[in-house]
Amino acid sequence: MSAALVDNRLQDPIQERGEGGDRGRQSPPWLAEDGGIVHTPSMTVKNAAMLALIGTILVTALLAFDLIRNVLNVVRGLVPAVTLFSSLIYAFGAFSVAVFFFVFHKAQS
Repeated sequence: MSAALVDNRLQDPIQERGEGGDRGRQSPPWLAEDGGIVHTPSMTVKNAAMLALIGTILVTALLAFDLIRNVLNVVRGLVPAVTLFSSLIYAFGAFSVAVFFFVFHKAQS
């Protein structure tokens, strides 16, 4: 914390050093300057939603495969039936997020 306590109130360290001047309020020195450059100009909200949808579909497929494998292992008597509960929750959660991203992607136009 670089703010100095003067007269029971906190002073701005930029104003203490005399920086800022007539340019208005500057960002603190520990933050990067705003260059005005956009890092990903081609990444729109629709493209980001599509990328998230693809990743979520892959995770959903993996968790659905795990659920099917657990069901088969419970039928064979290899694992206890309580493992189906967590696998079902994970698969349902991933499916619901995939549906959300699908609807969100379709809503972007």
